[in-house]
Amino acid sequence: MRQPAAVKNVLLLKAGDAAASVRVSVGDYDRWFLQTIGLSGYRFDIVPVHRGAPLPTSADRYDAVMMTGSPLSVTALAPWMERAAEFMVEAGERGTPVLGVCFGQQLLARAYGGRVSRNPEGRETGSIQVTLTEAGRQDPLFDGVPERFTAQATHEDIVSQVPGGAQVLAGNANTAAQALAFRPNVRGVQFHPEAGVDAMRAVIEARREGLEQAAVARGAAPGEHVRQLLAGLTPSPAGRRILLNFLERFS
Repeated sequence: MRQPAAVKNVLLLKAGDAAASVRVSVGDYDRWFLQTIGLSGYRFDIVPVHRGAPLPTSADRYDAVMMTGSPLSVTALAPWMERAAEFMVEAGERGTPVLGVCFGQQLLARAYGGRVSRNPEGRETGSIQVTLTEAGRQDPLFDGVPERFTAQATHEDIVSQVPGGAQVLAGNANTAAQALAFRPNVRGVQFHPEAGVDAMRAVIEARREGLEQAAVARGAAPGEHVRQLLAGLTPSPAGRRILLNFLERFS
């Protein structure tokens, strides 16, 4: 009789709460990961670190550690952020694969000596195009992913100074560091591989007023920006591939 495949234990560090309207329509950040990855072959422990939930004493019993995005900013560092960053760095140093998404990448970048700043190009939101660097094309995180692919994004901050020893794996005109390799088993992505079109639509609707105000301040016609963002939403199958590559190729 064929033996069932071993279940991988994943520690998902939740770094914030989505807006109430987003949670009602598409669930919170952790749910996006579970829905996109699927529960077949994976067991998730979700720790809301932003709410002060205690971290495990070590990550040794986990096959991988992941951190979600957050509406909070690494530029306004809080004690829980420092504790979570220290935990992720130590996990990576002890050999556990670590993936930071959006805020998670920024927190890792700061922990490794980089810099995080508000993006002078403005908030990047919606379905975007990302291009792999030469290093990215060789990296197992992007195995089977086209050199130029669609991703979902929503962020105001960026990694403005890449830490020493890290490699840029992907970028675009808005954000040069869309993906980073910090250590052999530690990765970050600025975009949201866990988010689908429904999630992005909910996020854009929740931020409609602020998005419009910022666009008008930059010279856009009133009412046009959000309409264009919603019209431009496109499925991003590379997202699930990237998450599965991380879980299968690194752990």
